[in-house]
Amino acid sequence: MPTELDNSLNTIMDALTAPGQPFETEDFEQFGQQLPVFKNAPPSLAHYFAHFCQENKDMTFLVDGDIRLTFGECWEAATHVAAGLAQNHGVKKGDRVGIAARNSANWIIAYMGIIMSGGCATLLNGFWTGDELAYGVRLAECDLVLADSGRAKRLEGTDHPAKVVVFGHDGPASSGLAPIWADGSTAMDMLAEIGPDDMATILYTSGSTGQSKGAWSDHRGVVNAIFSYVSQSAMAKILLTQQGSEPKDQPCALIAVPLFHVTGEVPLFLQSYGIARKLVLMPKWDALEALRLMEAEKVSYFVGVPLMSFEIATHPDRANFDLSACKSFAAGGAPRPVDHVNKIKTAFPEGFPLLGYGLTETNGVGCGNFNENYMAKPNSTGKASRPLVEIAILDDDGNHLAQGSIGEVCFRTVANFRGYWKNDDATNAAFTEDGFFRTGDLGYLDEDEYLFIVDRKKDIIIRGGENITCIEVEAGIYAHEGVAECSVFGIPDERMGEIPAAVYHMKEGHSLTPEQLREFMCEKLAPFKVPMVEHIWMSDKALPRLGTQKIDKRTVRTMFAADLLD
Repeated sequence: MPTELDNSLNTIMDALTAPGQPFETEDFEQFGQQLPVFKNAPPSLAHYFAHFCQENKDMTFLVDGDIRLTFGECWEAATHVAAGLAQNHGVKKGDRVGIAARNSANWIIAYMGIIMSGGCATLLNGFWTGDELAYGVRLAECDLVLADSGRAKRLEGTDHPAKVVVFGHDGPASSGLAPIWADGSTAMDMLAEIGPDDMATILYTSGSTGQSKGAWSDHRGVVNAIFSYVSQSAMAKILLTQQGSEPKDQPCALIAVPLFHVTGEVPLFLQSYGIARKLVLMPKWDALEALRLMEAEKVSYFVGVPLMSFEIATHPDRANFDLSACKSFAAGGAPRPVDHVNKIKTAFPEGFPLLGYGLTETNGVGCGNFNENYMAKPNSTGKASRPLVEIAILDDDGNHLAQGSIGEVCFRTVANFRGYWKNDDATNAAFTEDGFFRTGDLGYLDEDEYLFIVDRKKDIIIRGGENITCIEVEAGIYAHEGVAECSVFGIPDERMGEIPAAVYHMKEGHSLTPEQLREFMCEKLAPFKVPMVEHIWMSDKALPRLGTQKIDKRTVRTMFAADLLD
């Protein structure tokens, strides 16, 4: 039976999407299907920036240390970046321009400038090693990469074709972004050139085949994803108003997740233009600093991987800070343990934990579980986000399964990405003929249409919101000439949700300690992908195998990590 909150939210969304209302939809043909799109959505991200930066021009948008910028000031700065990219670096419509940097106000302005010059914002993972960054540059065929000094140094001496332009994070945008700064009308001129079918972004996603793939989206997909979130925020605001708790202050969110991931990019960063939300940046996660910023800036919305809100709720100094302005503690990127849900609600009785489920390939759009509904079903990722998302539970042949049956979770929405860049085989495998994206997650829908994720088809570890493919880590181990065989798998971790672990067996005549193997792996892989020494085990015997002669990962995991498993 639908809950009282379900009924209220449905009534509000019905009103918001009615003919003539802000979030009215119309049909758009894709995959031979008529999919809903927002009728009033701007034709591109550039138009989206132009409209809302003008509408909210005098309101504070970015707080980054001592830097405070309004929406209007960010737009003005981004016009200079767009001009500099076009005039000084030859960026043309559709060119992939990489960003390799930590979070900052200048990262955001650089992103805006790329879009406003007609380029495709290509979001390189700032945690990657130099070789991994170079792979991402080659894959997207970037001719230009905007990097901070740390990532630029990693790229030195690696194999890639791009010109690397270094920008800074400190001081005014005109200083930090000086190498890509110019005067000119590029941004305004491109408003007549950029349309919904043009490339907008490439984000990188870990698949089950090892190396990352570049998921590209057009402007229609990204803008509709943003409007999906804006409509959800409008729905929540109306609900609060009906309950007598209408927000009085400017909405404010803390950015504690990487902007190069979809959670940071779409629901957090890009949505903020449409709801006039202030963003407070912190360059590196620290729970105590988060508490300080949340009190000082009156943060009303917090989103991060589950461990972040858990660390805030359980921090020994939490009582020393006034966090009464924060009403929502959202999580994405990984399941949130039920114990975390209860502790967050206990710590913040006037607020609510929330959970979202979306993927890089869906531009973060999928399901949401809110407030009382989340407390009632904390194991569920919630219901499909109206009005765009359609969920199907399919078998391996693409057949729809009955309600309650476990199968692959699939989403059909215009917000989905268009494909994996230069990888038609992977793109074709990712979609059914009628346009459902195969998430690789196994789940079921209950009698109330709530989605429950029960397992993953893909061999992926989700460590604090970072996807780690077992195959890639295993490849890093096999790179050692003395290793005969290995198996990498995830084990539970209270703080990170899940962390990698490995078992290896040596060739005859070779020896290698777990400490030595970890040191070797750290030369090949980003640190977050490498298991800690205590979670690396050497096996004296060959690893057990299945009838197919594949290593029996489940048995290996039980043999070596049984005492660490739930």
